[in-house]
Amino acid sequence: MDAGESPDLGRIPLAQRVGLIRALARNRWGLTMAGATVMYRKRVRMFDRVETRSRALGWDDKFIYLEQSMWKGDTCTSHVLYRSAVTDKNGIVAPARVLSAMGIEDIPSPDMPDWVTGWIEADRHRPWPPEM
Repeated sequence: MDAGESPDLGRIPLAQRVGLIRALARNRWGLTMAGATVMYRKRVRMFDRVETRSRALGWDDKFIYLEQSMWKGDTCTSHVLYRSAVTDKNGIVAPARVLSAMGIEDIPSPDMPDWVTGWIEADRHRPWPPEM
């Protein structure tokens, strides 16, 4: 992937590989981002070649947590934690229901790393709407 391309080019192929795209289409569901935190560590310039790595870390009753990083050789240039949700006309579709639609039954979420659960907990204390 070139540095200027969309991060969706990492998440969408992941969704395709695990069978989520078929479940979305079959159920007329959408896929949205509900939060993110990003760390940038090394500059990526236009036309630099980078590798994007994407994976699901786990889920709770509403959200699926995804990790995405960009690499130039052995150097990580950036790292993103996403809170993703599957939606229908009524709002958020529970991840357990999404997994079931993908033919995956009764599988618990993997234990998420402490830095992920810490971010989830910290975000619970974030005021909404923002105070002006």
